[in-house]
Amino acid sequence: MQALEEIVATLSGIVWGPIMLTLLVGTGLYLTIILKGMQFRALPHAFRLILHKDHGHEGDISHFAALMTALAATVGIGNIVGVATAITMGGPGAVFWMWVTGLVGMATKYSEAVLAVKYREKGAHGMRGGPMYYISKGVGLPWLGALFAIFTACAAFGIGNMTQANATAKIFEATFHIPTEVTGIVLTLLTGLVILGGIRTIGKFTSFLVPFMIVIYVGSSLWVLMLNASQIPHAFQLIFYHAFNPAAASGGFVGATIAAAMRFGIARGVFSNESGLGSAPIAAAAARTNDPVKQALVSMTQTFIDTLVVCTMTALVILTADSWLQGVNAASLTSASMAETLGESGSFIVAIATALFAYSTLIGWNYYGEKAIEYLFGEKAIRIYRVFFTVAVMIGAMVSLEFVWNFSDLMNGMMAIPNLIALLWLSPIIRQETVRYFSSLKK
Repeated sequence: MQALEEIVATLSGIVWGPIMLTLLVGTGLYLTIILKGMQFRALPHAFRLILHKDHGHEGDISHFAALMTALAATVGIGNIVGVATAITMGGPGAVFWMWVTGLVGMATKYSEAVLAVKYREKGAHGMRGGPMYYISKGVGLPWLGALFAIFTACAAFGIGNMTQANATAKIFEATFHIPTEVTGIVLTLLTGLVILGGIRTIGKFTSFLVPFMIVIYVGSSLWVLMLNASQIPHAFQLIFYHAFNPAAASGGFVGATIAAAMRFGIARGVFSNESGLGSAPIAAAAARTNDPVKQALVSMTQTFIDTLVVCTMTALVILTADSWLQGVNAASLTSASMAETLGESGSFIVAIATALFAYSTLIGWNYYGEKAIEYLFGEKAIRIYRVFFTVAVMIGAMVSLEFVWNFSDLMNGMMAIPNLIALLWLSPIIRQETVRYFSSLKK
């Protein structure tokens, strides 16, 4: 078993090395160029479309519910622990590179959603779409679409399930002294209650949970920043200066090179917003709409909210405090930073936020996984998959997950490869759909 763990860890390191990170950011930059910076020009229009309803058109859920389902899977422990890891390993400058991944990643997320809606199919129990469909139908490589589905189904059990349950159980044990078994049982029951109802139930649930949890976390962060307002300019100065200059060792901080800032900032940014991995377009394909571009515009706001809003709040809370200079580990850094200002209640807020973020990720990734299973084995396999997914929550809450983390990282990276191939291959269609839509608005 140890040999297998070492192999998986090595492969994960290779897959998520400089080549993959360059390819992810490079694809986003290329799409930004051919779309003429559309994500910047059209962002206000995109936010207006979130609450727009296309009545009488094909689809299972509204633009808003599709966005919330995707955000449920995206806004997770990466927004809390991932940002802390980027800063502890790459210094304050890593935050700048996280922003870069978010800005170019908006074009990637937009492009994924355009293709997801354009190539989706209508099944007996709702819409079916995502990279496996546009790889198969658009690129013409069904075997590559099947590989993407296999990687997605596997990743869903790891990064989308057991790791989330484990993080929640551990932080509840540390903060509230609740046994991991108890957390596991509660999470298992709550997960089963939501996912057994299918996408409509998931959409309704996430439409309530996701805005609530983001408002609570961002609101708490803003309260901390108001109390530390004098430190905010210095925090921004650290971010911009150390994006291009090494961060020297200070206190308990070991220091970081420019290369480390770029590497960990880009890596954590991609893990947080998932732009290019191909997960979010599976939810986008379920949207009730008559135009691929409408849902794509809504989908790209997901990356903006995740990285430019939620991750930024975490980064500023950390950099306006002193814990990051005192050698506090990444897992506890956000909690310790918030506790510096709010006391013990700060730790409680981070614990609750972690639980809500992790639980929402469970719900969102279950949908991604079941759609991958449906593509591979048909609709009858979905119910069986949901049972196994629910049971895995209990297992994840109680076991050590280093192997699962590495395996999940590997599967996420493998998802990205066929998806990026399809995005580049089908980029002329993405541009064509974009030009058509915005030309129609001018008439």
